[in-house]
Amino acid sequence: MRRIMSSVGLLLLCGIFLGVAPAGAAGDAVTIDAAVDGTQVGEGELLLDPTRASRISVTVHNGTDTVRHIKTVRLSGTALALTFFSYDTTVPFDVPAKQSVTRGFVLDLGQLGAQATGLLPTEIEVLDTNRDVIASIGVTGDVRGSVWSVYGVFGLAVFGLTLLAWAGALIALARRRLPANRWQRAMRFLPAGVGTGLVAVISLSVLRVVAPSPAAEVPFLLGAAAAAFALGYLTPHPDADDFPGDPMGPGPVDPADPESTQRITRPLPGGVA
Repeated sequence: MRRIMSSVGLLLLCGIFLGVAPAGAAGDAVTIDAAVDGTQVGEGELLLDPTRASRISVTVHNGTDTVRHIKTVRLSGTALALTFFSYDTTVPFDVPAKQSVTRGFVLDLGQLGAQATGLLPTEIEVLDTNRDVIASIGVTGDVRGSVWSVYGVFGLAVFGLTLLAWAGALIALARRRLPANRWQRAMRFLPAGVGTGLVAVISLSVLRVVAPSPAAEVPFLLGAAAAAFALGYLTPHPDADDFPGDPMGPGPVDPADPESTQRITRPLPGGVA
């Protein structure tokens, strides 16, 4: 269990830190504007309601000297470096050099309720004929899905693993079975701390308090991990009596039991014991 939590935590941390790394500068000045049900993307949160279809309008501005061939428009939502929903719609059109072209289409979001819920970072991207992203625009999506969606069940699974990690560490502490080395004891508590940070990020997202962006994820994860690491480091050292002694030795001496005391003979003058 500790290995599973450690692996999940390390993978998510790597994905988060990679997500905040600066992207390379685009060679082509291609940008897009988008609107969903008449609401301009970028003006507040984007409401995504699975109970009805959404009208999406995309305007591609081609500032290059070549014609750009658009094939697909993608709507996707991510959290913790994982993609929880993605819709690709084929809308082929060409954008001449130094011009802008607008296209609109209706997107059925009926399956979105079973995929995600809460606030998630959402992107609208345009892809060329090679399925390479040539421009995108980001917004915080307000997904009105079910708690039993993929994202909700993922959060519940992380919560369950975190409880097991805390239970294992605290039971070992109560039974004085933690390692004698302080750093090993700290590492025993670290997976529980990472899980606590993940639970906090997902809970705030599902409750529509804050979307799980890198700026919000990193402080929660690092703070919870550091607190759990410090707690494990400061736990009391197991008593020496708790470790098994030599099974072939005489064992401890009970002063209340006369039979357990050992008689020490001393040599007397003349060699008589």
